[in-house]
Parts: sequence; structure tokens; C-alpha cells
Amino acid sequence: MESSSFLLLVSCRLLLAFAPIPLTSGLQHDHQLSSPLTSYSRLKEGLWFYQHDVDPYAGGVFRHSPLLLSLFSAVLPPVPVVWALSDIVGAWALLRIWRARQRVSKGPSSRDSLVAAVYLLNPYLLLPSLALSTSTFENTVVLLTLMLASQGRRSPALLALALSTHLSISTFLLVLPVLMLLVTSPVSQLASPHPFIGSVRTTCKYAGEFVAYWLVLFGAALVMAGGGWGWVRETWGASLTLPDLTPNPGLWWYFFTEMFDHFRPFFLMVFSVHLVIYILPICIKFQHDALYASFLLVGILGIFKAYLTLADPGLFLSMFVLFPEVYPCMFSSSHSHIPFMPYEC
Repeated sequence: MESSSFLLLVSCRLLLAFAPIPLTSGLQHDHQLSSPLTSYSRLKEGLWFYQHDVDPYAGGVFRHSPLLLSLFSAVLPPVPVVWALSDIVGAWALLRIWRARQRVSKGPSSRDSLVAAVYLLNPYLLLPSLALSTSTFENTVVLLTLMLASQGRRSPALLALALSTHLSISTFLLVLPVLMLLVTSPVSQLASPHPFIGSVRTTCKYAGEFVAYWLVLFGAALVMAGGGWGWVRETWGASLTLPDLTPNPGLWWYFFTEMFDHFRPFFLMVFSVHLVIYILPICIKFQHDALYASFLLVGILGIFKAYLTLADPGLFLSMFVLFPEVYPCMFSSSHSHIPFMPYEC
């Protein structure tokens, strides 16, 4: 990638972090950009309680992961530049995924600048980041997971995957395709599908390692939460029980606003299972291209996630740049005669 283009994009993003923007405070209260699980104002409130030895999860308002709580209370200050750096890391990870998929090991490719710009200039990602929504960190960790898996770096990828599921329990949808990606190749196989060529035994072994990392992070979260289990109900449980019906761009809040309490448990179960049923069909259909299966499941999350923000479909839209071979299939029916041709870098 041309260093000048990347440095220009990075400079513009950092400038937005340091420049005083009058609309920033308004963005922080926009329900399209942040949810009760990712709100900056709730993060600050939880940090204040935590620093004054009060359980932040006792009031039913703070719903962030204990890992984020410890990060911002002991390591990093919750300042806009941290969100800007997270965006930069996310763009870099997306670029590395692209290079791994195209088997570009040295020298720039023709689309490097475009890949980075699609992430850093995407308003669906930029606006939540300016609103200081913690969904920015969730997206970055997802991209780091896919980057490490595409590069075949097993242990770091599984650790990042475990961290991603701790920050947002919904990303459990990506566990199976990431495990498949680790034992296959990220190179495009959409034009030449074939049966899964990875070892099932190796995949199960990697799944065990993922569970070990997940349990270690779970233990760390317990320690950071003071040994109590209330945080599980307030963080992960909120994605399953929907206790806060604050409006957002998703489907859940509107449906359950109109729902009689008598039917609420049944439809909560239906909506939760509805997310899960996509995993096996997509992974079986695209067993030859696990990275593309991951992309589709990111899109499912970007539509049906419980507490949806614009950052969720924003990640899906940015990942389109990784799959230029599908562009001919996106034309109207009048162009259906265009053959499906794999993209060559």
C-alpha cells in the first residue's frame, strides 16, 4: 500500500479525534450510534462507581464487559484518541485480511488504499466512533480475529475470538467459521467450490483451545467484577432477555415494545434461536470458503442483533471490499448474462 495514502487517512482520523467537534456530545446520545450495551455515558458512570468501590452492575444500568471496565480504569483513559486508534487498527486488520486473501506478501496491491479508506471513511463506522460507542472496539477485535485466522496464527486468533465473545456474546456466531478458517485457506474459492478439506479432528482440537482461552477470560472477568456473578446477567443476559427497550435501528426493540408480557419469554427464545440457525447452513454451503461464511454471519448480526447500532451493518458493508468476485452477481437481472469471474489482484 502507498504509505502516503495510508498516512493521510490516519492523519485525518486522528485529527477528528483531537479537533473539538460541537456535535460530538449530541452523537453520544443518538440511539442509532450507541446502545445500552455500548453507550459512552454508561461507561463513564460505571467507571465512576467502580473507582469508588461501588458495584457498577447493581443498578441495572451499566452493561459493559468487566474487561472493558478494567481496561479503562487501570490502563487507558476513555478519551477520543483511543477510539481513533481502534479505528486505525481495524482498518489495518481489514487490509491484512485482503492481502492474505489475495496472497499478496510483498509490495502494495492495486486496492490497498481503497480497502483502508472503505473502513476509515465509512460513516456507519465513523459516526459511532465519534460518539465513543464501544461497538468500535468490538468491530476491531472481530477484524483482528479474522486477520489472525487468515494468517494461520492459531493461538492469537483463538484468544482474540474468545475476547470478542466476551465483549459481545452475539459473536459466538463466528466461532465455527473462524475454526474452519484456521484449518483451510483464506484464498477465494467461491468460483470453485469443493468439500471441506480441513481435518475435523484438528478443528475440534482448536475448539478445545478456544474454550480454554474463554474460561481464562471468564475467570479474569469474575475477578474484575469482584467475584460476583451479577455482571453475567447485566451484560450477556441483556442480549437474551432485552431488559432495556431503548429505541435502536434493530428489530428486537420495536417487536417487543408491542409484545404482551404473556408471550415475551416465548418470542425471546424464538429471536435468540433465529440467530443461531444460520450458522450450520452457511458454514455447510460455504465450507470451501470460511472467510466468506464469516462475512455472511457478520451480515446476519448486522440485521438481527438484539441491541443493534449502525456500527454492526457498517462492519458488514466495509467487508464487502474483500470480495470483489461477487460484484458481478450484484447487478440487476438485466445484467444476469455477465459470467461469474474470480477477481485477480
